[in-house]
Amino acid sequence: MSDFADLDAYVRLPHVDGLWLAPDGGRLVVGVGTPNKENDRYTTALWEVDPLGERPARRLTRSLKGEAAAAFTPEGDLLFTSARELDEDDEGSALWRQPAAGGDAYVLAKLPGGVHGVQVSANGTLVAGSALLPSSTGVGDDQDVRKRRKESGVSAILHEGYPIRFWDHDLGPARPRLVTAALADELELRDLTGHAGAALDADADWDITPDGRTVVTTWTVAEQAGSQRITLVAIDVATGERRDLAAGPAHEHAAPRISPDGATVAFTVREVSTPDAPGDAWLALVPLAGGAVRALTAGWDRWPELGRWTPDGSALIVAADDDGRSPLWRVDAETGAVTRLTPDNGSYHDIRVAPDGQWAYALRSAIDSAPAPVRVSLTGDAKVEFLPGPAPTLELPGRLEEVETTAADGTRVRGWLALPEGDGAPFPLVLKIHGGPISSWNAWSWRWNPWVWVARGYAVLMPDPALSTGYGYEFIKRGWGAWGDKPYTDLMAITDAVVARPDIDETRTAAAGGSFGGYMANWVAGHTDRFDAIVTHAGLWALDQFAGTTDFSFYWSREMNPERQRENSPHRFADAITTPMLVIHGDKDYRVPIGEGLRLWWDLVSRSEADGVPHKFLYYPDENHWILTPGNAKAWYATVLAFLDHHVRGAEWQRPDLFG
Repeated sequence: MSDFADLDAYVRLPHVDGLWLAPDGGRLVVGVGTPNKENDRYTTALWEVDPLGERPARRLTRSLKGEAAAAFTPEGDLLFTSARELDEDDEGSALWRQPAAGGDAYVLAKLPGGVHGVQVSANGTLVAGSALLPSSTGVGDDQDVRKRRKESGVSAILHEGYPIRFWDHDLGPARPRLVTAALADELELRDLTGHAGAALDADADWDITPDGRTVVTTWTVAEQAGSQRITLVAIDVATGERRDLAAGPAHEHAAPRISPDGATVAFTVREVSTPDAPGDAWLALVPLAGGAVRALTAGWDRWPELGRWTPDGSALIVAADDDGRSPLWRVDAETGAVTRLTPDNGSYHDIRVAPDGQWAYALRSAIDSAPAPVRVSLTGDAKVEFLPGPAPTLELPGRLEEVETTAADGTRVRGWLALPEGDGAPFPLVLKIHGGPISSWNAWSWRWNPWVWVARGYAVLMPDPALSTGYGYEFIKRGWGAWGDKPYTDLMAITDAVVARPDIDETRTAAAGGSFGGYMANWVAGHTDRFDAIVTHAGLWALDQFAGTTDFSFYWSREMNPERQRENSPHRFADAITTPMLVIHGDKDYRVPIGEGLRLWWDLVSRSEADGVPHKFLYYPDENHWILTPGNAKAWYATVLAFLDHHVRGAEWQRPDLFG
């Protein structure tokens, strides 16, 4: 039996995530997640991969609580974070150092609020994030402030601004600050920013100059009506003095990367969206000393995710979605000219560039390939070499094809089709709708893995409808503020094209999606009865309710005004739903709050006949927007497959026995 047909084997497969390169290019480290003994979480260990591709990978760390790589010192020692050997009262992870020459790792720093986002300059200055309580005057007294709060019996959080939650966790009372120290056997960390409120919450990202004198970081500032925007600031490491680098009110800024000579900062810019336009995105440069921001790729009709500078500072190596892939690209730092580096179907992330400029290292995945470490030639020969990694190459139970059709307005709509091997055609079909919605089916997914369904005999269609990335700005704009229009009709058009194939059974079909895909599954349920079953995970249902309860309501208001919320809300079409639906939702989901799943479930149940409810609700009290633990992931797949087998294939309903 293949690993994809056996759910126990599937959830035990190692997950490779994260990649770090030593300053001299001689050490490459990746993280590998595997289930713990209790099967209630994935624990990450660190493995070293040979950058030359000659030696097998070797394991570096072992502990019950796991580790996460953080950075390398200038000498090549590995810094990592881990909660091993910490007290129960400690909220985060300690920072550890593992010598390159060998020997046991030892603790460099242990703060009550943990350590994250570690960056180390070429001269050995370290900067990181740590969560401190608002009244803490610095690193030294935070432990005492926490102790007083605990002894007072207070668990409440007093908020004086927005937002108050993010994805799956509460914000506050401790908020991130930047801390810094010169590297030593025991760090003497000092508070660099002081209490900064929400400025460094959420997805804050920073970099440090090679001389260790300046940190450049994203900095969130509050706006009117509960809104916020992300600026870019430079902070003097010696004094803590802060100055703006990029702070225009019409733009958001992300992913600052300082050039090798310390003179220039590269970053991504995205126009603030409105109900009428999604806003474009590009790479930009600004002098570290201050000055005009220069748009580097404003003429490139793709949305880049910033990677790394080349060692000579002449170019940036980035990834950007493109036609169902996410290749690596070289962007000339002077002209903005873009050259594609990878010719394959891969999606590349965690980019690092060798100090000699000959190779870029990254994790590569694809719809049919799990993440694995590779090196990509930067000399112009389009060479991609897989490195001996810590995870085996997986044998898939099927094959992958590319499909496309033409929408009613003449727009090309494409996607991927995963098909079982061998006999069994025509195969039942599952239409799988991606989240985002600003996203694309172009990479491997452990959570919505099509090959688990293919191993059960289903063909899986993964289209990129309007709003998807990799097809240009106008393709995104086609669906902007009108989710129930072009995104829906694009999905139906490509489904029509695929079910016309002789190897697909048009009479046995289902639709499934999560997040925006869950929204679209709900919309599909109220607008067609063509499918035999629908799976909706963390889906938006009543947009007026969602608008004020999601964790980032201000962003939502930029996309849909109240009129469009009403026009595009699936709940208005509840009376038209006749297709059996499997509703899945996690109670800790703050992006699409549990109220969406609860209201959908009641709207379905209250419209059911007296002789039984054809729908089902898979509820996770301790999961969030994603199902992350091995045991719960197995329960997810087992329930989804049982539901599809029953309604699509006509099998008798079999309640998965793991529910007791």
